[in-house]
Amino acid sequence: MKFNQWKQVRLRGAAGRRLALAAVAVVGVSTAFGGGLATAAPSKPADGEAVAVSRIVLGVGAKENQRVLSWYSSTNAGQLVQVVPASKLVKGQFPKNVTSFPATVTANAVNGGFNAHATIDGLKQRQKYAYRVGNAGHWSPTYTFQTQDFKGDFSFLFFGDPQIGSSGDTAKDGAGWADTLNVALTANPKAELLVSGGDQVESANVESQWDAFLGSDKLRQYPWAATIGNHDVGGKAYEQHFWTPNTDRSTPYYNGDQAVRSGGDYWYLYKDVLFIDLNSNAYANGSDAAHIGYVTNVVNTYGAKAKYTVLVYHHSIYSPASHANDGDNQLRRQDFPTAFSQLGVDLVLQGHDHSYSRSYQIKNGKKANPAEQPGATQVTQGPGGVVYVTANSASGSKYYDLTKPDVTKDPNYGPDPLNPKNHWANSVENQEHVRTYVRVQVKDDKLVVENLRSGTCAAPNAAVELGQESWCGPDSGATPAAPVGSVVDKVAIHTYKGGKGNNKVAADTNWLR
Repeated sequence: MKFNQWKQVRLRGAAGRRLALAAVAVVGVSTAFGGGLATAAPSKPADGEAVAVSRIVLGVGAKENQRVLSWYSSTNAGQLVQVVPASKLVKGQFPKNVTSFPATVTANAVNGGFNAHATIDGLKQRQKYAYRVGNAGHWSPTYTFQTQDFKGDFSFLFFGDPQIGSSGDTAKDGAGWADTLNVALTANPKAELLVSGGDQVESANVESQWDAFLGSDKLRQYPWAATIGNHDVGGKAYEQHFWTPNTDRSTPYYNGDQAVRSGGDYWYLYKDVLFIDLNSNAYANGSDAAHIGYVTNVVNTYGAKAKYTVLVYHHSIYSPASHANDGDNQLRRQDFPTAFSQLGVDLVLQGHDHSYSRSYQIKNGKKANPAEQPGATQVTQGPGGVVYVTANSASGSKYYDLTKPDVTKDPNYGPDPLNPKNHWANSVENQEHVRTYVRVQVKDDKLVVENLRSGTCAAPNAAVELGQESWCGPDSGATPAAPVGSVVDKVAIHTYKGGKGNNKVAADTNWLR
């Protein structure tokens, strides 16, 4: 399904400003979702032409029964993904009868070579699959992944800013990132998605950093839902490494020349959640309006199929640390919150600030319930209430210390009357200089959000190891580091009972006209 629509988006936010015309082109994937693997006619590989494949990453598909595989290739020879139920392997070898999916192979815009991607379709639930990529001239090693139930409760993991290379030591950063993946997935082996907060690497086109980011086989076993950060955006390597579903790559979703930069907005449905991922690097020249138009069209078209709407983008608008008062964040704080409340968004996941925060319920850019207490472990979502989460570093490559609210820099982002050390929007702000990740449990009547420690002050923790941080542990180092797996913050968000999908905010959509 494809459609293009121009929509005039007019918002009356805190500043009362009107945003410009948003060009919105939502591109869908046209696929039949069957009960088993779809039969795909492969493109025929060139006879005798060997191919070397590398940097394989498993990506999220448009729905539960899809996955996307992306990889680098030495040639543009025809290539495939072969997929079988893992139980069909015979002494580790693929059987003669195997389902194949043809790859699209494109010349790399940087560093030479080629990149390839293919969509695996028609997966069954509760099935372990084995796959390999390449052609008869050379196959990759065999990897596996597991599908879960296609309905019901599930959990996904959210990771902030691995930013491999930012400490100055790519190997140490990669070790911290691999350890976080191991810790998180050992503790949560049935997690169904790995969701990115952006900044996979420090330098957009440096492949040695991408190699370290992609070094863990966990990224070939669990689907990575990529998000573009400001360190990923300055080249084409991000788009070459990640093929994302339902992606709109039109001009408003780039912050520069599309020939040399990466970008795009995308969405996918997974069980009861509509995920929408934005390129927050594009915000000037009407791009914020375009993002809002994109979210509006996706929610209006697909929101009724989901119980929850989760937005993901890189730049934290309720940032607690070094980026709290950046000019672009001040602009987004005016542009986004009212729209997100009116559209019935439940949860917003962000990165960029290398520290952890969890907001109060925010409605139309203000605290929805003035009586909500700092650090509350149970909150009830009223209509229009949105929780914003900022993820800490998942690799230990770089941390930012919390900042004090400064009304001289932004008079609208002052202290919390109930906890003046925090910014008014944030129920919790935390920095310990230890690696963490966020687990989100999606249940029938609530979302449970937890920030969990994946490391301690010990290695691998590059920023601490290299002396870039002078202290480590809770209370600015006054308290010994807590063990791996311990909880930094946990909240159960009991969801609004006013309806499902779009219907839960239908009464509040008069602002869209």
